[in-house]
Amino acid sequence: MNVSGCDDVLLVKGTHSFLLVASVRENFALCIEASHEEYYQGVHAGDLVVVSAPEAGPVEPALMLLELVRTYHLPLVVLPRHHPGSKRIPYVVSVAPVIQTSCSIVRGTHPEQHLVCSSDELAGLTVSRTGSDITISPLPATLTREWIKSIEHR
Repeated sequence: MNVSGCDDVLLVKGTHSFLLVASVRENFALCIEASHEEYYQGVHAGDLVVVSAPEAGPVEPALMLLELVRTYHLPLVVLPRHHPGSKRIPYVVSVAPVIQTSCSIVRGTHPEQHLVCSSDELAGLTVSRTGSDITISPLPATLTREWIKSIEHR
């Protein structure tokens, strides 16, 4: 299903989790910090930033995280597998042209940006962009969606 709106951040909510989705405005090199290496991924205007909150929580910090990556190009940190801190990460981020949600990966430990950890109710979604529309498929009727203002427009 295609959705679009006048504001630039899409909020997709389930009963106990949510995703924020926004388009990247400019090209930049995204630094990804892994346990034993650092590498860069090219990000292009129109690519998507997805912030996943597998256990919900306040939307404001997720919006801040989205803008830290999208606007200020904050590096992403990838924890090693079995790192005890992954249980305490409330929000995770992926940046790519197409992003899939999965509940079978551990938060903060997956360096490949085409996947983002999600709750079970948001698992199996594909988020992409077609022209000026953000496309989410499939989009079950149990999920709500709305356009919200970014941090810089609040």
